[in-house]
Amino acid sequence: MTRHHEAGFMTGISLLLPITLTTMAIVLLTPIIPNLMAEFSEVPNHEYWVPMILTFPSLCVALLCPFAGILGDYFGRRRLLMFSFFLYAAVGVAPIFLTDLTHILISRIGVGIAEALIYVLSTTMIGDYYKGASRDKWLAAQTAFASMSALLFFNLGGIMGESGWRTPFWAYVSALVMFLLVWKFTWEPAGEAHPDDEADHAPHNLSWQGFPWATMAMIVAITIYGSIFFYTVQIQAPSGLAELGLTSPAERGFLTSIASIGVPLGTFLYSRVGPKWPVGRLLLVEFGLLAIGFMLMGKAGSVTGFLSGCFINQVGAGLLLPTLLVWSMSILQFEFRGRGTGFWQSAFAFGQFLSPVVVTFSAQRTGGLLGAFMVLSIGALGGVAIALIAARSTGKGTSEQEEAEVLVNG
Repeated sequence: MTRHHEAGFMTGISLLLPITLTTMAIVLLTPIIPNLMAEFSEVPNHEYWVPMILTFPSLCVALLCPFAGILGDYFGRRRLLMFSFFLYAAVGVAPIFLTDLTHILISRIGVGIAEALIYVLSTTMIGDYYKGASRDKWLAAQTAFASMSALLFFNLGGIMGESGWRTPFWAYVSALVMFLLVWKFTWEPAGEAHPDDEADHAPHNLSWQGFPWATMAMIVAITIYGSIFFYTVQIQAPSGLAELGLTSPAERGFLTSIASIGVPLGTFLYSRVGPKWPVGRLLLVEFGLLAIGFMLMGKAGSVTGFLSGCFINQVGAGLLLPTLLVWSMSILQFEFRGRGTGFWQSAFAFGQFLSPVVVTFSAQRTGGLLGAFMVLSIGALGGVAIALIAARSTGKGTSEQEEAEVLVNG
């Protein structure tokens, strides 16, 4: 017997909250890295291995998201998502009971596997349940949730870390709360035509027929390019403030968090203009804001000027991410939506990995971090050309779709 459901507010919330787990995997533990360095100081090359407690999950996300999408298309999104919450909680709290650094690093690989599944499947299910403006709203909200949760987890990690370096790992149990929400407010989607119906068996979708390879490849390339710029301010702004003479780490962190409010503001702006503007125009504005922000940061002679550039940059970043995510989701059918989402999220994670590499490379050749920001400003201006290409591509795609509809409808 087919069961019918309705994707309401709590369905959206239950699929938004899991995105915070991908942020928590890194940000929550940042304040205790010095403690971990001291704990494992006798381990050979601990300066190299201990930071990998943070980076291993991100690397897994970059590598495994496409495979997570394949598994979701075959076994079903909801079943696999609920399993991934249990995996995340189990391997997430494991370091509380482990004493060997190698074993802790292995547990962090497990976190990365669970994170890739959670990241891809929760986003895919938003695309399954919601259409049109509602889909745009919930996908855009993911950006705001991820950004704001980073501020929360940074402070939470510091507070919990006061009780010892093992204590913050207890926060991974929160994945079980999200399991309950997903179990209560979601269902296994039956397909594109009947998103409110519950499937009674695994979809076993593995065919690539109809997959939009050319358009997806273009979106993936733009996503890698854009995500290099996305996290630059949040990662590099404290160092930039230090170059301008700000000596207090707490003050640098606080001012960076204030400037990063531009991300949820950009997401809010997207919710107002995104559904109305074509992709090409959105990208033109977004890369323009990124370029202006980087230029102001590079030329800043004061903390105030630098933070102004950071804020403008982050507004552009907050607009960019939902634009690319919604664009990719709009071309993906139910049968291969998990795989397409996996490709996109892998591209975003890979660009995030490249970001500090690009900044360091630029800084070494321009005499410092402020010079690197000027290079990034020029690089962001390259997004103008990308926007024009995207505008022509989407315009062509629209006309071809209209022609097809005319032929079908006679």
